[in-house]
Amino acid sequence: MTEQASRSSFAALLIARRAELRPEDVGLPGGGRRRTPGLRREEVAVLAGVSADYLARLEQGRDTNPSVAVIDALADALRFNETERAHFGWLALTNGNESRCPNTAFDPHIDQVPAALRGVLDAMNPTPAFALGPRTTVLAWNSAWADLAAPLGLFDDADQVNLAWWTFRHPQARTVLTDWARFADHLADRLTRARIRRPDDTQVADLITALLTFPDFAHRWHPHRLSEDSPTTLAFDHPTRGQITYTVQTLTAERDQEVVIWLPDQTAARTPELRLLPGRAVGE
Repeated sequence: MTEQASRSSFAALLIARRAELRPEDVGLPGGGRRRTPGLRREEVAVLAGVSADYLARLEQGRDTNPSVAVIDALADALRFNETERAHFGWLALTNGNESRCPNTAFDPHIDQVPAALRGVLDAMNPTPAFALGPRTTVLAWNSAWADLAAPLGLFDDADQVNLAWWTFRHPQARTVLTDWARFADHLADRLTRARIRRPDDTQVADLITALLTFPDFAHRWHPHRLSEDSPTTLAFDHPTRGQITYTVQTLTAERDQEVVIWLPDQTAARTPELRLLPGRAVGE
C-alpha cells in the first residue's frame, strides 16, 4: 500500500463520516442553514476533545499517527458501530506506514488456493463448501457445492464465479434466494470491507465500478459504512431440491481467503459443536 493511498483512506473516512452525521445525531442543536452537509469540523473536535486544527491535520493527511486515545475519542464522536470502529482503528494503524500494511496492488497468490485447502474442501463432502477470496470470487469448491450451485446459474460464466456478480447480475439469483435483499446487502457490505482493506487492489475497484451500473447495487453501496448484521443462514427455493435452508459457517485461511461451509439445517442441528467461527457469516 502506498503512503498516499493509506492516508487518503483514513482521511476520506473522517471526512465522509463527518458529512453523514447531523447535529441531532450527536446530541447537538439542529436547525439553521449550513454551507455544507453534516457536522462542522469544530463540532467533531469538541465532541472528541481535540483541537479543530489537529482534526484538520488528520483530515488533510498532515498527521498520520494519532494515539489510541484519540482514535477511540473520534470513533465515539463519529458514532461508529463496533464493526466500523475496528476498521477505523485498522486504518489508523496503517495510516502512512507501509511496513504495517501488505501491498495490495499486486499479489500473485491472492487467488491461488493451496493444495491443503483443496483437500479440506474435498474432505467435507457431502457438505457443500468452497473457498472464497477477498473479491467475493469463489476460488475452489467441492463436488457437493458444485452440485448445489450449478442449477442456480453460478457457473454460467466459467470465468466469473463470483457471489456478488451473480447476486446482482444473474436474474435467477432473485428467484432462488428467499431473502435476496439481505444477501445483497451483505455482499455490498463485504465489498466495502474489501475496498477499505485493499485500496490499491484494482480488481476490487473494477468489480465495484462494474456493479455500480446496476441500480440495486448502487443504492446499497456505502463506501464508508459497515453493517454489523451478517446473515448466518441462507434459504433457497432451489430449482431441483425445493425449499432448503443452510446454516453458514466460515473458517479463515491464509492469503485473505476463507472456507465457507453451508450446513443443511438438519445437519447443523445434529452437530452444534461445529462452530468454526461463532457468529460469523459468509465473508465477514
